[in-house]
Amino acid sequence: MYVKLIQPKMERRPMDSAIKSRMAPPLGLLTVAAIVRQDHRVVLEDENIRPVVYDDRPDLVGITVTVDALPRAISIARRFRALGVPVVAGGIHITTAWDTVPPDAFDALCIGAAEGTWPDILRDAAAGQLRPVYRCARPLTGTDIVSPAYDLLTEGAYLYCNIVHTSRGCPFRCDFCYNSAPERQYVKRPVADVLRDIRAVGARHIMFIDDNFAGDIPWTYELVRALKPLNIKWNAAVSVDIARHGSLLDEMRASGCESLFLGFESISGENIAGVHKVQNDTAQYDAVVEALHSRGIMINASFVFGLDGDTPETFRRTLEWIVTRRIETVTSHILTPYPGTALYARMAAQGRIVTEDLSRYNTAHVVFRPAGMTEEELYAGYLWLYRQVYSFRNILRRLPRARGQRPAYLAFNLLYRKFGRWTDLLCRLIGYARIGRWGERLARYPR
Repeated sequence: MYVKLIQPKMERRPMDSAIKSRMAPPLGLLTVAAIVRQDHRVVLEDENIRPVVYDDRPDLVGITVTVDALPRAISIARRFRALGVPVVAGGIHITTAWDTVPPDAFDALCIGAAEGTWPDILRDAAAGQLRPVYRCARPLTGTDIVSPAYDLLTEGAYLYCNIVHTSRGCPFRCDFCYNSAPERQYVKRPVADVLRDIRAVGARHIMFIDDNFAGDIPWTYELVRALKPLNIKWNAAVSVDIARHGSLLDEMRASGCESLFLGFESISGENIAGVHKVQNDTAQYDAVVEALHSRGIMINASFVFGLDGDTPETFRRTLEWIVTRRIETVTSHILTPYPGTALYARMAAQGRIVTEDLSRYNTAHVVFRPAGMTEEELYAGYLWLYRQVYSFRNILRRLPRARGQRPAYLAFNLLYRKFGRWTDLLCRLIGYARIGRWGERLARYPR
């Protein structure tokens, strides 16, 4: 069979340039592609890169679906189905909230891990007996996870192709996160498999894209020690409680860790408790920052606004905390109750959901009724915080004390956030991959 896999076009948030959609390839689809190509021809099309081709007569189409991309995915599926091509929908939204999908939108739904569903999908599609629903029938183990088909990547299409996953899921169950859905599980890969993928990527700077790189501390020790001989630089996402493991942070830094993404989410302990983010202790936030900065590790801090304890004053207090702690980069979100999560169930029961237009569920729109401010105040505060964090004044105030970190810091803050649209134009002129390689060299700047 000829199988086409599609990544629907993402809608930009107000602070994003087109670089956001070109940042990295869809690793989930590359994993499905690795399964498909064992016995079939496969093509991957990312609508963020170029338009979907409808007239090349595939035998089967697979579409990956996030919540905000569901309307677009349905539109793409409609055109292929009109041509007689069956369409399978999978991805995180289908797995965690399959009941939000209109029953006539796709020919089949893939619920759960691709490794436990796509072999059956391919067998049944080849026989013309596709079933409406496919579920992963057993818990996934680390050895089950298939390495992505990195060799299928289009040369020069993305800023960074140096992405690797070491695990899936997260051991924590924060109410607003997809990982609070019962279908999500936490699975760690064998260290040898991770090392093989790093070598396949062939880069000296690796972006680990796990939900939680340090979800299992003994396993993370094993991994980072195995990274040392590779002489790479890397960044990852971890939970705030990483500060309790100083010796692990030492090992991480020694193995090449340059920066870590941390979900602070709120500087209010009441807010953190309200969404059951048990791994966060706001009284220890300063200690976390010091633990990383003292080791020369930069911080990308994530914040969520609209939690029940938030008021219009929250934005000013959060900005002050960010600037005075010299947090290098900030990613902020409007609280979004994704269908399938504990937060959505609670807000739906309270009658606080104000729209079911899933295209707005991208953390840049207010889709619920906040408790401590109006919807307009929440949206305005969210935009204000971004403008303030990335103002010239506050970029200078947050400048790292370590001179060696400043080139990478300024490149991100100025070229990606402050002047991202101009940088995107430059990328289009000379190539995303070339700009990405320049960024990698900055990441390896001597500290």
